[in-house]
Amino acid sequence: MFPTPIEKRPRSAQVGYQAVLPLALILWLLPLIAVANFSIKPEADFVNGNYWGMPSSFELFSNYGRVFFESNMPRYLLNSLLITIPTVIGAVALSAMAGFALGVYRFKGNLLIFFIFIAGNFVPFQILMVPVRDLTIDLNLYDTKTGLILFQIAFQTGFCTLFMRNFIRALPYPLIEAARVEGVAEWRIFWFVVLPLMKPALAALAVLIFTFIWNDYFWAVVLTQGPDAQPVTAGITEFNSQFRAAYHLMSAGSIVAALPPVAMFFMMQKHFIAGLTLGAVK
Repeated sequence: MFPTPIEKRPRSAQVGYQAVLPLALILWLLPLIAVANFSIKPEADFVNGNYWGMPSSFELFSNYGRVFFESNMPRYLLNSLLITIPTVIGAVALSAMAGFALGVYRFKGNLLIFFIFIAGNFVPFQILMVPVRDLTIDLNLYDTKTGLILFQIAFQTGFCTLFMRNFIRALPYPLIEAARVEGVAEWRIFWFVVLPLMKPALAALAVLIFTFIWNDYFWAVVLTQGPDAQPVTAGITEFNSQFRAAYHLMSAGSIVAALPPVAMFFMMQKHFIAGLTLGAVK
């Protein structure tokens, strides 16, 4: 039923696997390699059609220097941090409390509320573009970081609640019952009993949501415009103009924009993997 581990395969299969794996890895990384190559090329290479060859001159410091010191990229990066961090905190906090309520308490309508959270994840976000934009305009939240934060929290809480509720349901329920027998208040049970056990799930969810929000482009374009509120994913388009596209600067900006989520993953890698695999083996 399950595939045989590669260690138990014949030697010929192992050699084939070892030969194909580097090729598959290079193919998967090819777009990133191309962007990194573009980011160190001079603008003349694109004018002359030298897209995939070696750079005629290495402009690493020049291109990245222009990105940081001659554009609004630092401001876009700051906007992304000011949008992503509150969104992660808000979505994880709300989903932890909602997951605790839906996973621990038995009340009428529990499954209905849970299904509503799940149903929100299946709504195509493109059809929400016009009503959400109109709503932010009516509330004077259009083109503001606050409006984007509130919307992202609302949009991500459904998935986060699904994640947290299922995780909490897998925790040992006798711990909660023992705390209740001792007369511990419900909020103290959540804070001192359940929340410490949720640390791997909280870390895994925080990494996922950080990546989702940081890399979001659609809502960044729909709900913001200009450097006052736009995050870095939308701000990279600043290097485009009506008659000219600075591909070398766009590539350098893309590399810079990709560094924070990569750093976030490596810092939280231990907790992230623990959160994904917790409960996989009983």
